[in-house]
Amino acid sequence: MVTWHAERAWIDRIERDVAIDVEDGVITAVRPGASDGSASRRLRGLTIPGLVNAHSHAFHRALRGRTHDQAGDFWRWRDVMYAFADRLDPDTYHDLARATYAEMALAGITHVYEFHYLHHDTAGVRYSDPNAMGAAVAHAADAAGLRLTLLDTCYLRPGFRGGELDPVQQRFSDGDVDAWAERVRDLRLEGPAQPGVAIHSVRAVDEESMPIVATLRDELNAELHVHVSEQRRENEECMDVHQMSPTELLATSGALGPRSTAVHATHVTPMDVELLATTRTTVCMCPTTERDLADGVGPASAFVTAGARLAFGSDSHAVVDLFEEARCAELHERLLSNRRGLTDPATLLAAACGHRRLQPGAPADLVAIDLDSPRIAGGTDADAVARVVYCATAADVTDVVVAGRVVVEDRAHIDVGDVGGALNAAIEKLLQ
Repeated sequence: MVTWHAERAWIDRIERDVAIDVEDGVITAVRPGASDGSASRRLRGLTIPGLVNAHSHAFHRALRGRTHDQAGDFWRWRDVMYAFADRLDPDTYHDLARATYAEMALAGITHVYEFHYLHHDTAGVRYSDPNAMGAAVAHAADAAGLRLTLLDTCYLRPGFRGGELDPVQQRFSDGDVDAWAERVRDLRLEGPAQPGVAIHSVRAVDEESMPIVATLRDELNAELHVHVSEQRRENEECMDVHQMSPTELLATSGALGPRSTAVHATHVTPMDVELLATTRTTVCMCPTTERDLADGVGPASAFVTAGARLAFGSDSHAVVDLFEEARCAELHERLLSNRRGLTDPATLLAAACGHRRLQPGAPADLVAIDLDSPRIAGGTDADAVARVVYCATAADVTDVVVAGRVVVEDRAHIDVGDVGGALNAAIEKLLQ
């Protein structure tokens, strides 16, 4: 057993001098007001549960700085993204994902949900190991010290009315849902990675195939994620073909529920909000990507009011900073509503932490934040959570522990070392 001594820890409220006992990667006791004499490790500043990145496309990290100043909309950006997707193989994918996940670790992220749809080679032909690309991602997360849920994504068609996939989309598809499900059943992940499933979107998976994905979710006791209403065009086409919204269509297919997550949910109706809440479907918002792609502003406060559970993701990794994602869910809505305080800081921080708490039985994923940084200094324990949500950045994370193991110490990644150098090398290799 290892005992960590946290100067301050967030346990519903801020407590001082908190002893956190850890055994086999799990918290066994949390003791506020404890002496630090028995502690084998110490955490300065404020300790919170590890941040959970609920939506990631690791290879999008190579796009940073290459599309931000580009004119057009999401669909123009997608063309550039496809060009990068066409360059990846298991080796380059591993190197880029490892460096990207190491950047996440430095930002306090301890668990990442990878929305994985790069399955085959650039001609759409399966590798000798049909799950080689997924295995590369799992090895990358393990090398970076992160927990991983690999959301193997079903992708079958280019749009609602079917037709031939674009050449680059061929590598996303298994041809039909049964072939996809067979491959997913054969997926074997090493290390702590867990399998999950995903419907890319209602435009990319037909109405008859979506229930099969939902059935596999239940068979594997896994999670199911799906892009929902990211674009108004998707809503319009879905309504034209099915006479219902994407959320309603997913509900009829059995894809919503307590082990499902609707990603984005930016352009939703009040009925959609209620449907997501009543089915206990998590809503993952990705505000920095949604603003970068000019997608729109999602109704975070409406989801919270309806009782839906929020999560946050860095998606395309325009930045990797879940504090920024959390505060933007509130601040973007302020610009539209001319009202402040729509969603309280504790709710936003809980969502960024995957609603995990520092309590016995929870994973020993700990993140220490420097309360004396120039961005956060000058407050009290009473306003510490608000200062973290509204003022902290990824640079304020000092130490990260995953399953009781130190991954980041004093702002340095233990295993990867020079994370910037690793990103440079991986992206340069990809560009070549």
